Amino acid sequence: MKKIIIIAAVLVFSLTLFQGNPSQVMAQKKKLITIASGWVTGCYYPLGGSISRILFQNPDLGLRATVESSGASVANSNLIANGDADVAILQNDIAYYAYNGQRMFAADTGNKQAENMRAICTLYPEYIQIQALKKSNIRTPADLKGKRVCVGPLGSGTEVNAGQILEMYGLTFDDLAKVERLTSKESSDFMKDGRIDAAFYTVGLGAAVLADTAFMTSCTLVNIDDQHAAKLIKKYPFYAQFPIKAGTYKDSEEVKTVAVLSMLVTRADMPEKDIYNFTKAIFENLETVHKAHAALKDVSLESAMDGMSVPLHPGAKKYFQEKGIQIPAGY
Repeated sequence: MKKIIIIAAVLVFSLTLFQGNPSQVMAQKKKLITIASGWVTGCYYPLGGSISRILFQNPDLGLRATVESSGASVANSNLIANGDADVAILQNDIAYYAYNGQRMFAADTGNKQAENMRAICTLYPEYIQIQALKKSNIRTPADLKGKRVCVGPLGSGTEVNAGQILEMYGLTFDDLAKVERLTSKESSDFMKDGRIDAAFYTVGLGAAVLADTAFMTSCTLVNIDDQHAAKLIKKYPFYAQFPIKAGTYKDSEEVKTVAVLSMLVTRADMPEKDIYNFTKAIFENLETVHKAHAALKDVSLESAMDGMSVPLHPGAKKYFQEKGIQIPAGY
């Protein structure tokens, strides 16, 4: 009898080692999804972190996510095109250019056309915010002529937005005294040190990098008036006009500006089930997303198709159709 008990115990122990405990088995079965986000100081990175947290808290979906900091929109498009990321966050205008091989994604640019890009949803407005040193007396984009200006990193969505806005005021980068292509953190440091007069940021309201700059030095936000905003929207319909309320940053007054929309994209070859569960996780746990950053409070199921610019992934489309969300024609 003792021998039988010992043998049984050994068998149970061996099976436990072989099978592992339930949580280990579940962890092994989870599929890892890589999310290309953006700079740690912006909104993309905390958004990616909130999605990773949601997936961790919902193990029944069979997904887990790792969030990678990146150069944001253009860099993320290349990561999708090259198959180096499963999901990415980027601007809706940049997504359109990437999918169609236009502008910075044309054949001779060094960037790769992302014909394999598919949309999951749009998220929140990304305001083009022009922050300037108060002593520089910059009130409108026209006043940037002859000034030292950061236009965002080379090849970034911010750089594209800066060029398009200057275009509406009859200016190009050549009309600036100095053009800096810096990350948002570097741009903030340059402004604090007085090495630039103004900087473009394409980011959600309340972004930490603008708040920090305004706290450390005397700044103002630059106004984009109705007439020039209308010209911009007519030529580039991805934009919409938005106000920035007074007090958004230390001592800031109310101004008008324009915005594009941030969005989540994935690759066409991602399994329908995975993207369905990924989309479901986000929109059935929006409270976690909203808490990640002030700008993310605008993410909603009802606005998930606003500004859609590339075809939807079948997994995302299935989820939105089940929820009764109207899918734009052609997407």
